[in-house]
Amino acid sequence: MKFRRSERLIDMTNYLLEHPRQLVSLTYFSERYKSAKSSISEDLAIIKDTFEQRGIGTLQTVPGAAGGVKFQVKVTEEEAKSTISELCEIMASPDRLLPGGYLYMTDIIGNPSIVNRVGRLFASAFGETQIDVVMTVATKGISLAYATANYLNVPVVIVRKDSKVTEGSTVSINYVSGSTKRLSTMMLSKRSLAEGSRVLIVDDFLRGGGTVNGMVSMLEEFKAHVAGIAVLVEAEKAEERLVDEYLSLLRLSDIDEREKKINVNEGNYFKNK
Repeated sequence: MKFRRSERLIDMTNYLLEHPRQLVSLTYFSERYKSAKSSISEDLAIIKDTFEQRGIGTLQTVPGAAGGVKFQVKVTEEEAKSTISELCEIMASPDRLLPGGYLYMTDIIGNPSIVNRVGRLFASAFGETQIDVVMTVATKGISLAYATANYLNVPVVIVRKDSKVTEGSTVSINYVSGSTKRLSTMMLSKRSLAEGSRVLIVDDFLRGGGTVNGMVSMLEEFKAHVAGIAVLVEAEKAEERLVDEYLSLLRLSDIDEREKKINVNEGNYFKNK
């Protein structure tokens, strides 16, 4: 079946969006659409220009016989600022206040539209970093981890606080919470990570950093490496933070339970770009 150019452009665009960071050869597209490589190259140039103009991402060209193109998500600064500003407004709602100064965030991390946009921001920030796996801890960071992994085209591994018989033998470590100073345990299936993997840690909230630091220690047990740390919200007034280098979208600066005020500002996202 011979494809018209309009059909090729639509199908190629869809294919590239569904296979981010995957090298696709011109030969593959040429055979898929029964078209000359010169025509495919022209089509890819149109797609690349459109992606960049619309702030969708970019196409990276890899020269040589084994080369091709790769789609990389790239969020514009304007889009990033708009998303972060909207998240600040959502987070600042007084209705989120829970007893003890905690914040209700389940609706945010359960909203596919918001989670998808957060995943785009994280993937864009670490787009030039070699990442093999996205890691998070059960349960609240799972949706953010999968959204990020989707744009990076890598698997997700989930650290748990209790063992599951379906995961086989596990590696467990003890870690100290950065905020409560309590000793806790986390575990990960031995089959989850290959030695030498480069891992992006994703979580919903960073206070003292004990949980994230625990995941860093877990990676050491697997002889894996931290490629980066990304969190949705960081607490500004943490007495002792166990993690120094991380990316955050929002910074929670203050909670006034009596006045029912939540002060949320832009995190360090742009400082780390």
